[in-house]
Amino acid sequence: MTPTPPRHVRIAGTGSALPPERVTNHELAARLAAQGIETSHEWIVERTGIHARHFAAPGVTSSDLGTEAALAALDAAGLKPEDIDLIIVATSTPDMVFPSTASIIQNKLGLAGCPAFDVQAVCSGFVYAMGVATAMLRDGAARRALVIGAEVFSRILDFSDRTTCVLFGDGAGAVVLETAEVPGILAYRLHADGNYRDILCTPGTVAGGQVLGSPMLRMDGQAVFKLAVKVLGDVADEVLEAAGKEAADIDWLIPHQANVRIMRGTARKLKLAPERLVETVHEHGNTSAASIGLALDVAVRGGQVQRGDTLLLEGVGGGFTWGAVLLDY
Repeated sequence: MTPTPPRHVRIAGTGSALPPERVTNHELAARLAAQGIETSHEWIVERTGIHARHFAAPGVTSSDLGTEAALAALDAAGLKPEDIDLIIVATSTPDMVFPSTASIIQNKLGLAGCPAFDVQAVCSGFVYAMGVATAMLRDGAARRALVIGAEVFSRILDFSDRTTCVLFGDGAGAVVLETAEVPGILAYRLHADGNYRDILCTPGTVAGGQVLGSPMLRMDGQAVFKLAVKVLGDVADEVLEAAGKEAADIDWLIPHQANVRIMRGTARKLKLAPERLVETVHEHGNTSAASIGLALDVAVRGGQVQRGDTLLLEGVGGGFTWGAVLLDY
């Protein structure tokens, strides 16, 4: 019996969504000043590269933003919702404890029956979801998948802590993955180390109708920075080796948009020219699981990323999690 050849998986379309409210550093600094907390545009830019971020209006949920991004990705792929047979959503800010945000988006798209579930790997969530979807498509469990990262991080920010509240924003990014005749996704690698779970976390839970612990984000910025630079370089080397590629083969590095110093440090380790780094953090802030998909869509629609380009997507997040996907777009 002739063995079945492995299925290839490619990106068929990209999409994204941002809430209308754009909050500049100057506006955020004024809000904090009203509470007696001092910060400035210059202080934020120097440490992070962020100039602005978007905040969702009250009542707008991750599923709302995720659905908008999904529809944009479907339109870019020339597909309709009914063409999808798998939905995976990466989010740390789900609409509710359960059901999954993926199930809610499935319903908003008018679908029923196909698998729909969430992945929780914080800022690494998008590459985790792409890895899981790729494995399922290669295995024949689905033909076309929606992979969505969607966040409303503004809901879990402590606006009395200037070291964290200036960093994050809300948004969504999405891709349609489909089986293909030629390779698209070349390799992916995913990792986690719970020993570092406390350096970036939201340590609250719900019990007996009450919030136990803190429902606000906490971060040890120096510890995250130090670990992120190391693991991003390591996982980049891993996927390149797995795909039989070299760093020189990368056309675009599209990392999790957390901090320009981390992102540029990773590019330098790979000896990539600065202009090969996709940066959107200056306009969007850190949108956690949404950031890679959002940055990818901006680069595609802006004409930077072209068909045939080799892309390295990588992220780090609370858990501590990290991962990368190498693909031919």
